Amino acid sequence: MSENINKLRSVRNKFTNWISITNYFNRWIVLGIILGVVAGLGAVLFYNALVLTTDIFLGYFANYKIPTPFSEGNSLGDSFYTRVWILPLVVAAGGLISGLIVYFVAPEAEGHGTDAAIEAVHHNPKGVGAKVIIAKILASAFMIGSGGSGGREGPSAQISAGIGSIIARFFRLSDRDSKIAVSIGIGAGIGSIFGAPFGGAVLSGEILYKDDIDGTVLLPSLLASIVGFIVFGLFEGYQPLFGFQAESYHFDAGMGIIWFALLGVICAGIGILYSKTFYKFTDVSKSIKLPIYIKTLIGGLLVGLIAMFIPEVLGTGYGWIQKVLNYHQLQTIPIAVLIFLPILRILVTSLSIGSGGSGGIFGPGMVIGAFTGASFWAVLNHIVSVDPHNPAPFVVIGMLACFGSVARAPIAVTLMVLEMTGTITVLAPAVIAIGVASFIVKKFDVTIYLSQLQNRQTPTNKLSEKN
Repeated sequence: MSENINKLRSVRNKFTNWISITNYFNRWIVLGIILGVVAGLGAVLFYNALVLTTDIFLGYFANYKIPTPFSEGNSLGDSFYTRVWILPLVVAAGGLISGLIVYFVAPEAEGHGTDAAIEAVHHNPKGVGAKVIIAKILASAFMIGSGGSGGREGPSAQISAGIGSIIARFFRLSDRDSKIAVSIGIGAGIGSIFGAPFGGAVLSGEILYKDDIDGTVLLPSLLASIVGFIVFGLFEGYQPLFGFQAESYHFDAGMGIIWFALLGVICAGIGILYSKTFYKFTDVSKSIKLPIYIKTLIGGLLVGLIAMFIPEVLGTGYGWIQKVLNYHQLQTIPIAVLIFLPILRILVTSLSIGSGGSGGIFGPGMVIGAFTGASFWAVLNHIVSVDPHNPAPFVVIGMLACFGSVARAPIAVTLMVLEMTGTITVLAPAVIAIGVASFIVKKFDVTIYLSQLQNRQTPTNKLSEKN
């Protein structure tokens, strides 16, 4: 046994020595492939854990089937509850379990994950432990699977960033290479689980800063994201998350500029409200002297009470995005729900994750943006006829403009949403909307990721930049 261990150590030492002396290109081809494989497998593991908990909590206990997006069966879901009374208890139970895992296993698993991964990149890229990865998978699966409002990208980012951190320690990478490894993990994890490798690759460098992008991570991140996408697709398929949308759309360079610029203004306002509200809830929650699992239980209970009347607030919400992309299914949702759902999603996401629960804020941001775009389309069509039977362009652009601006990652989020919706035809109006939204958000100096640095010149204190 000891002989085999010594052989493995010898192989690792030889590989570590090779990594330290080879050039950038060779190093990151090998490490990029390794990171991509483990990021893809991590995304598969978390995705299936989330499917299982959703089937148990919402399916078995609440007897409610939520709608699913195109790549996950395109189910319309149930139109009503048969056990509506049990829903608050189900969501509260998921919140309680999530809070217990965070409290007793890994406090680092609290919150939305991506911010913690960005923090690790800037200050401690070798410091993320395996315990955090396991806790994040379980805590997020229980919270979101029971109906709590959260996205699966935040957990995927923290899981893959943690894997990058472990690889950095195992192969004794330099501080600079460790930072790149964790950055790649963020993009590869998100790109894998969303089926958006190009957007994920750009996200690795763009999400680290408010007003900058780290070009050194783009090439290895592209390789890792593509490999992760391939691995995830082997298990879950390669179709775009929301199918192929707005393929026949033709941009009107006349009034279209005005409509999408106006949508950009609205998305900026909603994005700023999202960030401010979320962190206000988080601050209030932290000031309450109760164990975190009690706070997540109360948050889940309140989300369940709201969901008794408005089921669109449950879970990731990706199936609801699929519905509002379709004209006929959009007509089944009252216009009052369309208008107020962005606000309600902000509220339930703050209750779910701001209370100390575990889940992503990217996904809810897309839902908020999708319903912002859908309600803008619906109201606009009552005033002037813009595109009376095709809400998809407004929904798609609402998604990318709302979250891309407040995440301070307009290029990456635009690419990701276009990949998830299988369309490039809305690129021109998308640039208008997200350009306007990003300009406004920057003026107010708001971001949804508080660990972002201003730019690459901002000192990171703890991290010494060694090559």
